Amino acid sequence: MPKIKTNRGAAKRFKKSATGRIKRGSAYTSHILTPKSTKRKRNLRGGSMVAAVDQKNIARLIPYK
Repeated sequence: MPKIKTNRGAAKRFKKSATGRIKRGSAYTSHILTPKSTKRKRNLRGGSMVAAVDQKNIARLIPYK
């Protein structure tokens, strides 16, 4: 059986947690930050988990991570 190629774009965006769930970073953090409040930017710093419906598809993109 051949190896499965990892999707490099997904590998840079997602990581697996110790329990096997998939972690992701927050959106809206990279540019046009001046109109966003300090509180909003601070809350966007923390990541979160991928929604349950998307877990299977993203896990397929990062098989060895």
